[in-house]
Amino acid sequence: MTNINDIAKMAGVSVSTVSRVLNNYKYIAKDKRESVLKVIQEMNYTPNKNAIDLVRGETRTIGVILPYNNNPAFDQLLNGILNKALENDFSITVLPSNYSKEKEVEYLQKLKSKLYDGIIIASRANDWETIIPYSDYGSIVSCEYTNHKEIGCSYMDRYSSYLDAFRFLKNKGHQVVAFTTARLESNSTKQMIGAYNEIFGELQPEYHITGCSCLEDGYEVAGQFLLLPERPTAIYANGDEVAGGIYLYAKSQQLKIPTDLAIIGQENQPIGVGMGISTVDHQLMKVGEQACSLAIKKSREKVKIPYHIVERDSV
Repeated sequence: MTNINDIAKMAGVSVSTVSRVLNNYKYIAKDKRESVLKVIQEMNYTPNKNAIDLVRGETRTIGVILPYNNNPAFDQLLNGILNKALENDFSITVLPSNYSKEKEVEYLQKLKSKLYDGIIIASRANDWETIIPYSDYGSIVSCEYTNHKEIGCSYMDRYSSYLDAFRFLKNKGHQVVAFTTARLESNSTKQMIGAYNEIFGELQPEYHITGCSCLEDGYEVAGQFLLLPERPTAIYANGDEVAGGIYLYAKSQQLKIPTDLAIIGQENQPIGVGMGISTVDHQLMKVGEQACSLAIKKSREKVKIPYHIVERDSV
């Protein structure tokens, strides 16, 4: 079977010249290009991508470690990554982890094996001490802030956004506030609890429910919150779909929004726009775009993306 080395010998050029022709590089002498293309046509040669990657020293492929893809927030992040990859003629491989530490390490091993030029970590299960050694083999970019110099990151200041959201509710007159999160052990949950304590004082456990990610979850937790002896007058949901479920349950109980219950969500998603739900927009598409840009450039920069609160009728 003809390979790239055979093409180079038959055309009388170097292997790197053949690689540049195959990848449509502009600055190649016309006679060399024509010689290579002629041999390729005569031999009916189909290039072996792995061989070209080996010669080129890059795959132009980035892996994205994503816990799961049935989550609107991660979808926004991934859309931003895909947009930037398309602009730069890079391919993206989605690496679902379901927050498995073993899976994450398996994917990082693929970076070590040069299957990817870089890895973007949308959300992680492992600690940085486990991840950092793999940065010797390719670019690793995080979608959360890290001060480790080996890791680039595209991030938003979540703690400040949580403070602002809780302060926003307090300034509207709410003192009994509940909230939802996705994972109890996540860094963002710890930050949200810390922000709540700073604004409202020590959290009473019944005003926080975790494990929420969809509309159905929101509907269910609203029922739990609104059965409390002192029910909350406002709920901060960890996503607009969760907020939408809370909204629907409240309406099913003939509660008026926001008079009887104020609701604020996150990520400025279509369901929130349609229902008129206030939201904290972390601009996740921009986070994804910038993360991909850092991975492509092999940069270890720390890039902060601004957030903003979008006020609608639900508060």
